[in-house]
Amino acid sequence: LAGNRIEWLAGIINGTGNFILTEMRDKGRDFADVLKEAQELGYAEADPTFDVDGIDAAHKLTILASIAFGIPLQFEATYTEGISNITREDVAYAEELGYRIKHLGLTRRTDAGVELRVHPTLIPERRLIANVDGVMNAVLVMGDAVGPTLYYGAGAGAEPTASAVVADLVDVVRVLTSDPENRVPHLAFQADALSDLPILEMDQVETAYYLRMLAEDRPGVLAEVTRILGDAGISIEAIIQKEPRPGTDKVDIILLTHRVREASMNDAIAAIENLAAIHDKVVRIRMETLGAD
Repeated sequence: LAGNRIEWLAGIINGTGNFILTEMRDKGRDFADVLKEAQELGYAEADPTFDVDGIDAAHKLTILASIAFGIPLQFEATYTEGISNITREDVAYAEELGYRIKHLGLTRRTDAGVELRVHPTLIPERRLIANVDGVMNAVLVMGDAVGPTLYYGAGAGAEPTASAVVADLVDVVRVLTSDPENRVPHLAFQADALSDLPILEMDQVETAYYLRMLAEDRPGVLAEVTRILGDAGISIEAIIQKEPRPGTDKVDIILLTHRVREASMNDAIAAIENLAAIHDKVVRIRMETLGAD
């Protein structure tokens, strides 16, 4: 990749989270149930916060973004969202629509600055990275010359972790024993060559969305929802309305949208949640195609 300008990279960079989401998809299990098994298998710590809340992935993404774009390490600027609120219903609905939910770290260079974010993401099931399962990790890098390249390997477990630690120690020793004038910095850029590109606030980021809402099963509700989205300039790609839940008159409505700024989506969701026919909070999961576009 030395001859490329990196445009963006996206990674499944926490094996524990990927194991949990894979089990939820393949076996229809709940988050809490799979997390307990992950702890028993040694994939998750007794306190799993770093893994399931995205903090570990955010640390790794911060380093990857620095190497890719020559920016300083800025962990505090990384938007971080975990997977503990993902339900097996959303995993199943995503599958029905041709997507898989992955806990993705994504950084992208734009004209306005650099996106730096970790959150659950719907990815088209045809993408290779969508088929990275269990404790495996993968990083997809888009270069301007080579196009997309994928790097894959184990992301949890005693031996894979030990292997990574030993590799880091070897790198440190190599730097310490090399000629100071010819050392390559660990983050690839000399300190005086780092870029001052700003990190975008999340409400400035543009992406597509999966929305799920619990609505009363009566005429006109869907029209109210689509009107709100239309007034916000949000185009709809797909809509599914499920059958009423057993013993109730409420239905799940699932929508996929085209790309829009997060700030616009925030306003639209707030307006939808204020509708009398909408119950509970609207579930929002971001979507990325991760194609060559």
